[in-house]
Amino acid sequence: MKRIRAIGHNDLRLFLKNKSAYIWLFAVPLAFVYFMGFANRGPGDPYNRRPPVLVENHDPGFLGRIFLDELDTQGMWLLHPTNHETTARTIRIPTNFTSRVLGGEQSKVGFFQRDGSAEADAALIEVRLVRALIAMNSHLLEAATQTNAPATITEAQLRAVRLKPDPVSLQATFAGRKPVPSGFNFSLPGNLVMYLMMNLMIFGGASVAAERRNGVIRRLLVHPVTKFELILGKIYGLMLLGAVQILFFLAVGKFALGVNLGANLPAVTLTLLVLGWVGSSLGVLIGSLFAAEDRVTGTCVLTSLLMGALGGCWWPLEIAPPAFQTMALCLPTGWALKALHQLISFGSGFGAVLVPLAVLLGFGTAANLLAARYFRS
Repeated sequence: MKRIRAIGHNDLRLFLKNKSAYIWLFAVPLAFVYFMGFANRGPGDPYNRRPPVLVENHDPGFLGRIFLDELDTQGMWLLHPTNHETTARTIRIPTNFTSRVLGGEQSKVGFFQRDGSAEADAALIEVRLVRALIAMNSHLLEAATQTNAPATITEAQLRAVRLKPDPVSLQATFAGRKPVPSGFNFSLPGNLVMYLMMNLMIFGGASVAAERRNGVIRRLLVHPVTKFELILGKIYGLMLLGAVQILFFLAVGKFALGVNLGANLPAVTLTLLVLGWVGSSLGVLIGSLFAAEDRVTGTCVLTSLLMGALGGCWWPLEIAPPAFQTMALCLPTGWALKALHQLISFGSGFGAVLVPLAVLLGFGTAANLLAARYFRS
């Protein structure tokens, strides 16, 4: 173990002395995390989806304005009229809404569908519209009890009623299919998985190929170091490098990007460390198979990009065709993201990632054995 630690610590020191390594370890992945998180952000929390709705308020009175506020409170994403093509449904408040309601007459709010809109969003809008109407009627009823003439209800009085805390609260959670990961909850795990694999494979493969070409490995084997210890030392050093990247991005995700790691932080860290072991082993294996460093780098970049794209690092697998979802389960990146999304986006416990961790351990073991089989001095 002492020789393994010495080799690993020396490799980590050499890796960190290379200033260009910091760009690929931190700067480039961080830029992609921010860009993809911004591009894939959803309208709010995926557990509290805000479907897009266009509201046409033709009422000049204050009840139309308050009803708009109530729709927003109920979780509507109110669109500007210039974005009408993206709406799921349209709500129309009539011109005489305030006057008819204050006069004790029935007023109908229009609810229109748009061809081609998502039925799930439409159903959610309809439910929240009913909740908004019930809330408005409740506020009006409460305000009417404070005066003898309902027609004298003012905007300030009704808003004061709305601001009162509700004596009864309702906690609503997702039922059935889990939400699609979005925002930084998607981009942080996806880019960390892809760049962790890419960096460990490139650094590991290039260092093994360069040290074999320069005769460093042959000189090391002259000392009382076995080939097995040398391989484990190389993998240990790469895992230390991966741990540096993991800790940096988990800290950035938690304190700068607001990614909810919560009580699952130990399980997230363990999943990433096991993935780091897989990437380190693959790097040593590729460095053993190819002699030229440029060929090693090209192979590692192409392999990691393919594993990232097919494994779900570029887009959520939940929106991919079934064939791509099945293909992702043939790759370590797919299993790693499956575990990370369970922990980060879906809030599952450690028990939900036991199978992905077991599969990743199988990938790592196979890569270790192949690296030992094809390692050359």
